[in-house]
Amino acid sequence: MKKVIIVFISSLLLSNVSGGQSRLDYPIMAVPFSQVRIEDNFWLKRLETNWKVSLPHVFNQCEKTGRIQNFAVAGNIKEGKFEGTYFNDSDVYKIIEGAAYSLALFDDPALEKYVDDVITKIAAAQEEDGYLYTSRTIMSPDNMPPGGKERWSNISGGHELYCVGHMYEAAVAYFQATGKRSLLDVAVKNADLICEVFGPGKRREPPGHQEIEIGLVKLYRQTGNEKYLQAAKFFLDERGRPDGHGLYGPYSQDHMPVVEQNEAVGHSVRAAYMYTSMADVAALTGQDDYTKALNSIWENVAGKKLYITGGIGAQGGGEGFGGNYELPNIKAYCETCAAIANAFWNHRMFLLTGESKYIDVLERVIYNGFLSGVSMKGDKFFYPNPLESFHGTSRSPWFGCACCPSNVVRFVPSIPGYAYAQEGDSLYINLFIAGSADVKMKNQTVRIVQQTNYPWEGMVKISISPEENGAEFTLKIRIPAWARNEPVASDLYRYMKQNDEKVVLQVNGKPAVFETDKGYAAIRRYWKKGDVLELFLPMETRRVLANEKVLNNIGRVAIERGPIVYCAEGVDNPSGQVLDFILPDEEQIISEYRDDLLGGVVTLRAKAHKVKRRVDGSLEMQDGSEELMMIPYYAWCHRGQTPMAVWLARTIKAAKPLPAATIAYTSEVKVSRGGDIRALTDQLEPRSSIDHSNPFFHWWPQKGTLEWVEYHFKNPQEVSETAVYWFDDTGIGECRLPSSWRILYKSGEEWKPVENIESYLIEKDVYNKVCFKKITTNALRLEVQLPEEFSAGIHEWQVK
Repeated sequence: MKKVIIVFISSLLLSNVSGGQSRLDYPIMAVPFSQVRIEDNFWLKRLETNWKVSLPHVFNQCEKTGRIQNFAVAGNIKEGKFEGTYFNDSDVYKIIEGAAYSLALFDDPALEKYVDDVITKIAAAQEEDGYLYTSRTIMSPDNMPPGGKERWSNISGGHELYCVGHMYEAAVAYFQATGKRSLLDVAVKNADLICEVFGPGKRREPPGHQEIEIGLVKLYRQTGNEKYLQAAKFFLDERGRPDGHGLYGPYSQDHMPVVEQNEAVGHSVRAAYMYTSMADVAALTGQDDYTKALNSIWENVAGKKLYITGGIGAQGGGEGFGGNYELPNIKAYCETCAAIANAFWNHRMFLLTGESKYIDVLERVIYNGFLSGVSMKGDKFFYPNPLESFHGTSRSPWFGCACCPSNVVRFVPSIPGYAYAQEGDSLYINLFIAGSADVKMKNQTVRIVQQTNYPWEGMVKISISPEENGAEFTLKIRIPAWARNEPVASDLYRYMKQNDEKVVLQVNGKPAVFETDKGYAAIRRYWKKGDVLELFLPMETRRVLANEKVLNNIGRVAIERGPIVYCAEGVDNPSGQVLDFILPDEEQIISEYRDDLLGGVVTLRAKAHKVKRRVDGSLEMQDGSEELMMIPYYAWCHRGQTPMAVWLARTIKAAKPLPAATIAYTSEVKVSRGGDIRALTDQLEPRSSIDHSNPFFHWWPQKGTLEWVEYHFKNPQEVSETAVYWFDDTGIGECRLPSSWRILYKSGEEWKPVENIESYLIEKDVYNKVCFKKITTNALRLEVQLPEEFSAGIHEWQVK
């Protein structure tokens, strides 16, 4: 018999306010955790791994890095100094929240006792008036928080409010999982202090990093105390005010009032947390201008800033959104936390509107952009989730800024809770996960049982059993966007070919009569015990094209099957490479389920052609073809460091073959210091100096220093020309054009300057070429003077 698990949904915040029904709320309510069970081959093992591996692992990391000890030191339980980063408290709170969800899933007295002990330390660390921020309470002279000793002195960067927001979420979750008020009492005491300090006629700074707003709403729902909801709304309304606030700018979405915003800008996690809380406040207050702003922002993201994996955040420099259609692959940031926040936001947008397009994005996130962020063993994590890698990378067991691992452990156990929702006498089936749900309708409880091997197979069998003999209600089954010939509800992506195979719905073996309602098949009938609905989704492999304004994907194609986005990984292909393949449009793609690979996945295979780069820089397609294998994107980077690509070339120009054997490429590269030296000779042409779509070399964080790069030749070479394409990220980073540069050659043991025929150019967006008197040498040095207050970088350094 399969193991049955009760799912504790993270959106338990959507339950009614304690002490009575809220007058205003989301029109649609997620089915509570106590009414959902899963028996699923895909998600069940991930929930168990999260409980058995991930939670102990991250708690252990918090012990090793002093995060938990900080509470003991602040509470005078033991002596010591503050360890780590000033916002480390938040990691402990998020992990407690995840532990609370797991305690609702599994009987684990040892885990509960451990969490109780941690909460005892947290309570001890709370100051008499409710203040809780261990970095400032301990005040280690060598590790002080932003703003120093004074409370609230750096709200933009100090994260005092961010940390306690996560504490509120953890407190509500732990109370609802265990019935214990220990952490909830701490949260209420702190929130009362926040309400005393901040508000109209008091301090008016909004937090630099949004999160407290979500926590305050959860605290309001649990306690029924209206002031917490008003505080959440206050913090939102203070952003971007024209009367002296709005100090943080677009990075923290503080550039204009939230109700006037219509484009996603700045730090992507902060933004999506803010959008999530705006939806909460809109639902609970009926404030339509919040909803209008959210609609505009969502259209901007879905139409111009959403990765095919559901990830958000194009730029690593600000951990945030780029410009419209700015979606680099190799430099995609797509922070794991941002994927989680994007799921939070889209789920709430569905609860506001009942539109399936939001669940379509949520599904894209959980099977792709989020799931890649945690290893299958559950003990290693990605911070960014790129869509392309030249040399491969690896997940990490922990980070100095550990927001992603701690976010993962609270999100994983909540995923099945997004499967069902209810509105009046309508029951929504949003996600296809084997298991059951007991849904309380108007007059009785209805049991729903799903049988499916989703996401690998498209057949879903749904048994409907009303508590009584029967009942009339509407069953709304989401027809995924991918099954309706649209990847997302915008023109950002489209399928290369329309799939003519239709979605099939049957009730008791006969074609179902239904209406289409906001992406759902709505079947209203008198349902009886034993009624069976069968949904057949066409699981065809699909080629996806990006809008032509996404410059990085011109001439490229992505591959999907059902909700799964695929990638090619070098380890599966004979040459160990994937970026030099062309996948012709007409080639058939064959799918095969492999139980022996990566925990069981459907793999894809197709004939593809290799592209070779000549010494003169031109490209040619090689004769013949090779088999190209693809795996689900979430499963990459589990078999060593190897090249990977989601967007595959379909034209010669879009391919990225290995470098030709030029003088530069065959040299040994040495540098004074800096980043990835392979970028200097990869022969990938930048579109501009600010181009982040390909690797680049830089000396950041060095500023104002004299730096160098050297090419050491295998044999003496006769050279007379060199060209440098500078990297300059003005506007988003700290690299600029150099103050000066020159070329030196090695003569014996001495470095001598070349005799220039031309002057040294220093220009953006072009190769800065210089010709000099012909020399024969074993090595060249490129010497660079960095600007006084900036660093510098290089896309390519060519030698002829």
